[in-house]
Amino acid sequence: MPVNRHIAMLLAGTAFAALAGTASAQQADGAAPGAPAIGAPSAQPTGVGVGLPSLAPTDPIGDVAIGKTSPGRTAAPATQRVVLRPPKVRRGRGPVQSQVRADFRPTLAPARVAADVQPLQTGLPDISPLPVPVRKRPPIDDPYSPLGLRAGNIVFTPTVGQAFGYDTNPNRLARNKQPSALSQTDLELGIQSDWSRHDLYGQLRGGYSEYFDNPAARRPDGAGNLRLRLDVTRDTEIDVEGHYLIDTQRPSSPDLNAPVVSRPVVYTEGASIVETQRLNRLIVAMRGTIDRTDYEDARLPGGVVIDQRDRAFTQYGLRGRLGYELNPGLIPFVEILADTRQYDRKTDSAGYERSSDGIAVRGGTLFELSRLVTAEVAVGMQSRTYEDKRLGTLTSPIADATLSYALTPLTTIRGTASATVDETAVPGARGIRSVRGTLEVQHALRRNLTLTAGIRASDALYQGVAIEEKGLGAFLRADYRFTRQIALRASYTYDRIQSSVPGISYAANTFLMGIRLTP
Repeated sequence: MPVNRHIAMLLAGTAFAALAGTASAQQADGAAPGAPAIGAPSAQPTGVGVGLPSLAPTDPIGDVAIGKTSPGRTAAPATQRVVLRPPKVRRGRGPVQSQVRADFRPTLAPARVAADVQPLQTGLPDISPLPVPVRKRPPIDDPYSPLGLRAGNIVFTPTVGQAFGYDTNPNRLARNKQPSALSQTDLELGIQSDWSRHDLYGQLRGGYSEYFDNPAARRPDGAGNLRLRLDVTRDTEIDVEGHYLIDTQRPSSPDLNAPVVSRPVVYTEGASIVETQRLNRLIVAMRGTIDRTDYEDARLPGGVVIDQRDRAFTQYGLRGRLGYELNPGLIPFVEILADTRQYDRKTDSAGYERSSDGIAVRGGTLFELSRLVTAEVAVGMQSRTYEDKRLGTLTSPIADATLSYALTPLTTIRGTASATVDETAVPGARGIRSVRGTLEVQHALRRNLTLTAGIRASDALYQGVAIEEKGLGAFLRADYRFTRQIALRASYTYDRIQSSVPGISYAANTFLMGIRLTP
């Protein structure tokens, strides 16, 4: 009886294998391209089932009991225990159900042990191609900030501003103030690159003020810079910068010393190139500069023209900086500066030779107390020697300081201060020791409503003559943004100069309200 039972089970197994082989052939004929091969040699060690768990050695059915093996496999001894292991699941895709080849004898196992039949794997399964990564734009913190116009990997942010208001003293005079209604037009352009390496940044501005009741006070103004940073290597970078400034002289300026009928324009433009090299914690930088300043001729009431071309000069400078990074937020440094100022004319209208050479040494530090507080402070001494022996040598302290403090997420404090030596055309004066400072506080009452208030002070002391001018100013500005493209701006400015020269001191109040458009 047991023999008949074994014979019946062998016949059933043979019939099942034949049916499985027929189904496998049909499946292979209609298989999709890229499907894994069935019946390929297994890469798993002997005694480990491929796709299906093996039975215990007491079971007389299967490869172990019969002594037949699949292609590429060796028969396991009948007494060897075959370890049961669950089928491996690959990450590329889920389990694939398929039939097996006819020459592979499946084991018969309960459904709870081997619910699915796994095909043999000859390599990695097909993996769907990954989606092309899309570069995400940085999150926008300010929902009212302009998005700008993108041209390739550069974002341009143009702004047009038009304001109307009233000025109590357009020409900044002590007498004959002639207050006037005014129109102020501003054009601005912001430039910012979006490159993985290098950086291009710029902020350009130009404006024109028209005074309806005092045409002599009309004037242009503007300022801007464009900077390109080239990351040559990990530790070497080169910065190239161009800048300009457009300003006007007030009629009561000591340098004019004449009742002019209009405000002469002063043009300044220049460029610089800086190479910075990092040697571990040591930072070495060398900067070369060139600046050009031109003065427009002034006109007197009778039509007489005051030639100011003798004030035009070109300045060449070289600056070396050596810094050491004590930690990422503290970098003390020392600088040596040398420059020369060459006037177009050897002598000015008063007969003085204004060309000069200067040298300065200063030290300071860059520090970042946190991501909320950054500052730079530098102080030193400068000595300037003039070609004219009557002017001699001018020695003066110099300083620069900047501060940015994010007091709260809604409030920011900014400050600047400087002490420099400026040029002058006053006969007998070697130069002007100028000290200037500005402090402003910006607070966002709402996401689209910002208030900015600030004060500024200055002191100009002429060297060689008894002239001193002390300035004081204050301003208040409110910006309300309807959308990203449209904003309303209102401002008030107070400006005052107290001079030691009679008839030059003045005070002025300016009120403006207008709209700003940013495409």
